[in-house]
Amino acid sequence: MNQARTSGAGWIARVWPLVPVVAALLFTSGLLLLFNASPGEAYRAMWDGAFGTSDKFLSVVAFWIPLVLCSVGLLVTFTAGLWNIGVEGQIILGAICASWVALRLSGPAWLLIPLEIGAAMLGGALWAALAAVLKTRGKVNEIFGGLALNNLAIILTNYLISGPWQPPEGGTFRGTAPFQDAALLPRFLESRFSPLSLVLAGLAFAAVFFILRGTTWGLKLKALGKNPHSAFLLGVSSERETILAMMFCGALAGLGGAVRVLSWFDSLRQSISGGIGFLALLIVMLAAYRILLVPFIAFFFSVVLNGSITLQLKTQLHSALGGILTGVMVLFVLLFGSAKQLGIGKGKAGPGDAPEAVPAAPADSISGDISTSTHARGGD
Repeated sequence: MNQARTSGAGWIARVWPLVPVVAALLFTSGLLLLFNASPGEAYRAMWDGAFGTSDKFLSVVAFWIPLVLCSVGLLVTFTAGLWNIGVEGQIILGAICASWVALRLSGPAWLLIPLEIGAAMLGGALWAALAAVLKTRGKVNEIFGGLALNNLAIILTNYLISGPWQPPEGGTFRGTAPFQDAALLPRFLESRFSPLSLVLAGLAFAAVFFILRGTTWGLKLKALGKNPHSAFLLGVSSERETILAMMFCGALAGLGGAVRVLSWFDSLRQSISGGIGFLALLIVMLAAYRILLVPFIAFFFSVVLNGSITLQLKTQLHSALGGILTGVMVLFVLLFGSAKQLGIGKGKAGPGDAPEAVPAAPADSISGDISTSTHARGGD
């Protein structure tokens, strides 16, 4: 009996992440009914907007790729206990650096594209490093430092578009002159989707998965995120790991910015990030910081946001419905919490069962794990 109860609780814990999704759909449906709109018609319009044609589906994939890049990068900073709110500015800096290469250099695609990608990752990493240094040396919380750097990145973009990088016909806030064809990522047919960007996203996902699951650095980040003081006692440099984690996330965000400016667009535009950085924060929270869930939730977000564009055309409903749905979903995640936080999935001891002993891991054993892993890999 006790075993059946435990297995049932375990099954509930596995499906619990779907509860906020279902609750958000029910809430949004109720909201539509309140305004005399048909939920079925609205959801069909969103489905058609995302999957109605091959071009629409490829747009969903193209928007999904930078979302995944930023989300897996944020997993690294969240593991280290850092709220990298400045990821939005890091996307913008990546786009700016890639645009500099595209506008100032000329050459074949095999030369320009690697230079653009490298410049974008470097720009995003350095912008993130600035927020990290403000935290470690200036004692400025990464949330406030990141928000300030986001605004500076937006101001810099507007200055470049209307000033030094303005089109030959004159200054405009719309964007720079279109890039040369060799500078753009190769696209599939006439869509915004670049197969190369999908390969880069796959490599980034695999790298983060391996780092967090099978490296000494990943173990150090977890120690830093769980208890910075204990990590310090174990010899983990909080300053170094903070800066490295932020730079790693910034590099992936910068890569996402390069994908945006070189495939979704063909020039540097205002609001080039498209809010992807903030969406990535919501995705990681909705995934409960589990990397295997991130691609699927990011794809769901991309489907909802791209599909909602057709809402106003087909149902006279505003396209903001997609944003409402995703926002409510994250709100319900915060309200419902995780199954572990609510005690779901933990087997309850029966009347005649002895409580299960959970031994505490001494500090020296954790230190031994880190040192053993370090020696096995030849050190840092």
